[in-house]
Amino acid sequence: MDAVFDALAHPSRRTLLDSLFERDGQTLGELERLLPVTRFAVMKHLRILEEAGLVTTRKVGREKLHYLNPVPIRQVGKRWISRYAEPFLDTMTALKRQAETKDKDMNGPTHVYEIYIRATAQSVWDILTDDEKTPLYQHFNMASRTQWRVGGSIEFLMADRVVIAGEILELVPPSRLVMTFHASWSPEVAADKPSRVTWEIVQLAGEACKLVLTHDDFGGDTATSRQVTGGWPETLSRLKTLVETGAAFELQPEYAPAS
Repeated sequence: MDAVFDALAHPSRRTLLDSLFERDGQTLGELERLLPVTRFAVMKHLRILEEAGLVTTRKVGREKLHYLNPVPIRQVGKRWISRYAEPFLDTMTALKRQAETKDKDMNGPTHVYEIYIRATAQSVWDILTDDEKTPLYQHFNMASRTQWRVGGSIEFLMADRVVIAGEILELVPPSRLVMTFHASWSPEVAADKPSRVTWEIVQLAGEACKLVLTHDDFGGDTATSRQVTGGWPETLSRLKTLVETGAAFELQPEYAPAS
């Protein structure tokens, strides 16, 4: 947590994060135009943000794209924000972002979340692909029902109701899982086309790995693209706790999707 506060202490780094909040997936050249400093200085600021886990990157062709990773900030916020106040704050933040966002790409936003876990990639994969473990870490304690093969179905349920349905597009143990994502917890998200979720697990030196979750291909600025930002940080935080400690992080939600 100290690294997060140190990274946020510099106004230039906050400017970079603000820009990525407005439009994720920017190149170094685009971010460089924001600050009246050298290219090397911008690279140094971005490296500090990456080391703090606040920014994650992805190579697309020859370009290196930068994405805001809100998980560490979410963890800081949860330390002081009441669970009773959190739904209200989430709603207000979503409304503010919707009001200020302009000129979205036709495919919609790309949400990228990154977290480091003190465990092997195989350990993370074993829990991620075990339907019996899903309620121990998923948002709203959802259960899952999966056909673990390419082309197989994957469903997430609350009680007996399917609230997310998808199809497995890629299954590469223990490093990559790609699935479609079609939510139905409300009429607004049910009207959206399926989006795509990619789980990537990178083994690091020793018993450690990096987990990167990318949710994209929304087909525009949709209800789904706006609503999923509240659930993924919780899911990743709970998954990290479960893998590292073997115990579930009990977090009973104060609100739930409409029935």
